[in-house]
Amino acid sequence: MSATTLHKWKRPHRFSSENRQGEKNTRRVILLTVLTMVVEILAGFAFGSMALLADGWHMSTHAIALGITAFAYSFARRHADNPRFSFGIGKVGVLGGYTSAITLALIALLMAAESLSRLFNPISIRFNEAIAIAFLGLIVNIVSAFLLTRSSADSSDDQHLHHEDQNLKAAYLHVLADALTSVLAIIALTAGKGFGWIWLDPIMGIVGAVIISRWSYGLLRDTSKILLDRDVNENMIAQICNAIEAESDARVSEIHVWRISSHQLAVIVSLSTSAPRPPAHYKMLLAPFEHLVHVNIEVNPRSDTR
Repeated sequence: MSATTLHKWKRPHRFSSENRQGEKNTRRVILLTVLTMVVEILAGFAFGSMALLADGWHMSTHAIALGITAFAYSFARRHADNPRFSFGIGKVGVLGGYTSAITLALIALLMAAESLSRLFNPISIRFNEAIAIAFLGLIVNIVSAFLLTRSSADSSDDQHLHHEDQNLKAAYLHVLADALTSVLAIIALTAGKGFGWIWLDPIMGIVGAVIISRWSYGLLRDTSKILLDRDVNENMIAQICNAIEAESDARVSEIHVWRISSHQLAVIVSLSTSAPRPPAHYKMLLAPFEHLVHVNIEVNPRSDTR
């Protein structure tokens, strides 16, 4: 069968709704992040602050990670109607979130390694200039977080669902990690200036690495569940079975439920009954489950013997 013929008979699989506001604001955040990154890296070298330098390099890797988020949005939008994706492109954003989580983990590892190096090999710091740049980074991160939070709220309103956009969540966590390292840098630099605690600068880098690692683990856990089709709980499956089995003597013999995007589900049900009805009838029984956007029903006649 040719690709053209395949395209003609295959039903549209535009299951996931777009988050154009999220994509637009992510690109704005990337621009802010890159500009601040350049300033912080240059200032970190010039003023001798490990916390500030770590924040700058941290932002550089986050710029790459945010680029992954933007690419995932763009790819999903361009391939939304591509019939080669059997169940649509809803998991592209989840995959973007998973990739960003790995990037977060690598960032945390690099921060910890560099901070340990500076802990045993301290250098002099020009505190006033470094603190000013750290505050600049914090302001940029607050603005970026606001943009992404607003995108998340807009997306929730459009979808009328409460499951997170994992791609947008990944971008938000990267910005939050940037804000955290900026705050830790300010604390470390202020203490270093006031009390001479130069050792606190790399210590704060290590603390930031530990916290970011925990965020990375949480995002990896959430996205991997969806990618491995183990995110749907048993209560949801039981509700679907009950809705079908409430009809006459229909009994579910096999059921598969999986998430095809961060907020939409597909289901395949095999049932047996002595009074078979068309599959469309049983699909109507599942109509109240708005998040079920792809439903396949197999009806098997059963001869009851008593």
